[in-house]
Amino acid sequence: MTRETPQEAGPQGLASALVSGGALTSDWLPSFTAVRRELFVPDRIWPGIADGTRQNPVVYRSHDPGAWRRAVYSDIPLTTQWDGGEHVGDGLGVTPTSSNSMPTMVASMLRDLDVRPGDRVLEIGTGTGWNAGLLAHRLGDLNVVTVEYDPDVARGARENLDRAGLAPTVIEGDGRAGWAEGAPYDRIIATCSLLEIPPAWLAQSGPGGVIVAPFGTEYGGEQIVRLVVNSDGTRALGSFTGGSAFMRLRQQRTDRPPFDDYLHGVPWPADGVKSMTSLSPWGTGAWFQQFVIGLGVPGAFWRAERYDDGAYTLWLYSRDTLSWASADYERERTEYEVYQSGPRNLWDEVEAAYRWWDSQGRPGHERFGLTVTPETQTAWLDSPDNPVPQRS
Repeated sequence: MTRETPQEAGPQGLASALVSGGALTSDWLPSFTAVRRELFVPDRIWPGIADGTRQNPVVYRSHDPGAWRRAVYSDIPLTTQWDGGEHVGDGLGVTPTSSNSMPTMVASMLRDLDVRPGDRVLEIGTGTGWNAGLLAHRLGDLNVVTVEYDPDVARGARENLDRAGLAPTVIEGDGRAGWAEGAPYDRIIATCSLLEIPPAWLAQSGPGGVIVAPFGTEYGGEQIVRLVVNSDGTRALGSFTGGSAFMRLRQQRTDRPPFDDYLHGVPWPADGVKSMTSLSPWGTGAWFQQFVIGLGVPGAFWRAERYDDGAYTLWLYSRDTLSWASADYERERTEYEVYQSGPRNLWDEVEAAYRWWDSQGRPGHERFGLTVTPETQTAWLDSPDNPVPQRS
């Protein structure tokens, strides 16, 4: 007798696999079984991969229902929109802007949310409506509000929810503002990545309310944070619970200047000052390392220029276009050439942030946390009294 795979078993098999893997708690099992993912997935999708952000070629339910169903009941994200709806054709677009999230991530974030009977929940980022549907099944339609910025996406979510026999409140609007009419909320969950936690979410949380959201840095990397709000909505703090890779909240997407703005038409290395480093640029590029570096090096981002022999140049840029750096990685080297220009020595900042993390014993996400007020947000290690050093 062969073991039935989640794809063959459909919603029951996928839900059972999530429970076995530890992502889905048993109290959520009835909702994951009843609220079938397929009801929230359009005819045309671009299946993703379980470990990363790459998308595979388009799959149509109408053309290949077997492949479509296998994708739907696999533990992968499914891109449903590119480039804010402006993408044309079946190829890959530039930037994915709406999706049906990876089931493991959906389940683990709902676990972090820790809802109780009667809780009122605000969701930011409706997408296809699956997450809102799971919440509505568990808590009741009247206890769930979900906010979606894109009118077309919101319309599709309403249709999906109606097809599933569910009717949470779907609001078209800017998720940063929450939805004051339904406040206070016991729980707030975001299904989009944030650079900043909006103050309105604190104000609209009831005492002891919980906020679960993907929190990313401008430099790169992202982790789920679980915050608990104090009695008057003036502060929230909590720890990071695990890695994530969500699409950024549209109003917090940063416009990165053209790279030509940094060298001002002068050939590299322009006015860059040369130095050497023993820290391999390769060692700074893992997803979690990017996150840690980003906590300590605000207002900076990177790109990599790769070469056929496996070497590459790591370029660092400040958002204000005043500073740049380059670090050359070559195999078999133990010293690496660096050039830096501008008021910020960006490679020095990145190296200092990395070496601080290394000196602390290379802590994982569970030792990091975040404190948020309406005016500030401060990342810390082990305790709110031990903020992550800022390098800029």
